Amino acid sequence: MNWTCKTFGELSSSELYQILRARSAVFVVEQSCVRLDIDGKDERAVHLFAHDISPMPIAAYARVSVNDDDEPEVIVDRLFTGAQRRGDGTAELLLEHLQREVALRWPGHLVRLSAPTFLKSFYEQFRFRKVDGPYLDHGMPHIGMSWRAPTGLDAVLQPLRGARALERTPSSLGML
Repeated sequence: MNWTCKTFGELSSSELYQILRARSAVFVVEQSCVRLDIDGKDERAVHLFAHDISPMPIAAYARVSVNDDDEPEVIVDRLFTGAQRRGDGTAELLLEHLQREVALRWPGHLVRLSAPTFLKSFYEQFRFRKVDGPYLDHGMPHIGMSWRAPTGLDAVLQPLRGARALERTPSSLGML
């Protein structure tokens, strides 16, 4: 499994196709989430993904962007692991790569995501904390969570989660 982080302009047409196909498989087919996935936010985002050799080559993915507020926050959305990778540690690797990438690109920024309530403990092991909710997102209970990216190279090089992995049941909802 190879990890890659690219801006929209750096993505090849094949990579973009594979990402959009995988997002559709998870969010539209598995979760029956009727929404426009291609929402105009991809062009200004950074795309973090794990590429695998399989019929569905995107094993894990997260879209990362900065909002336009006076005090910009890093917004993480469209997080998922592919069905073939759920429960094998790929989700933990995704969060580790995500936090390292955010700390390198946007040190000291507040990072926000919307998490299904059943994944609260998972995100907490990566120092995310609940900041709002619960609320419904496409019929599923979610909470807002945030984490502040560290500053300085030492903080980036150190592990960003606890040494003990969280015991959890693989999700059948296509998230992590």
